Amino acid sequence: MPSFIDHPSPNFEDRLGGPAPHLVILHYTGMKDGAAALKRLCDATSKVSAHYLVEEDGRIFKLVPEDRRAWHAGLSFWRGTADINSHSIGIEVVNPGHEFGYRAFPAAQMQAVAELCVDIKARHNLAADAFLAHSDIAPLRKQDPGELFDWRYLADQNIGFWPRTQAEEQKSMPPEEAHLLLSRFGYAPPKDDAELKTTLKAFQRHYDQKNVSGELSGATPSRLRALVRQSGR
Repeated sequence: MPSFIDHPSPNFEDRLGGPAPHLVILHYTGMKDGAAALKRLCDATSKVSAHYLVEEDGRIFKLVPEDRRAWHAGLSFWRGTADINSHSIGIEVVNPGHEFGYRAFPAAQMQAVAELCVDIKARHNLAADAFLAHSDIAPLRKQDPGELFDWRYLADQNIGFWPRTQAEEQKSMPPEEAHLLLSRFGYAPPKDDAELKTTLKAFQRHYDQKNVSGELSGATPSRLRALVRQSGR
């Protein structure tokens, strides 16, 4: 079980209707350093928070009790759920993000994230695919935790899916199929070609990280088909 540093944030409320969390959303802080992020997440005037913050050296700060509704997801959607804050646990991972010098996540930090996620998964009896990126639930607004976050490392520990492709799968995919499969997998249905491209970028940041193009190229078609198959959707 991971160890925590208690650092309570005032930014929370009761979960609406009292639902138990069934999703875990991973973010990057997108600020210059962890101290600044911790200060903002605990500032009552900021109106933002998360349940946990994981520093680059692996320290885990516990900010909001899991049975309370933290304010981390904003306008978001996944598999029919729009009020993600009421149904999720939010984890902020310290990284300056694309605006302040995006960089790889250190091994100690990823190990701490994995230990935290394994603990949450066991305590709440969550499915492997309950672990999502902020960009998955808000692809038109968010990029985090981004294409350098090691989702495959987490998937090796049964945290989140990683696509298992089949050699015989076609490499091409028409846009109409991509729209259908993204929606079936859980993303908000894209309303037009521009939204489809942005949603594909979000998918790629999680599942085809060397190809964040928004195009139906590379491994993206086969990985999208594989993930829908793996999810049983």
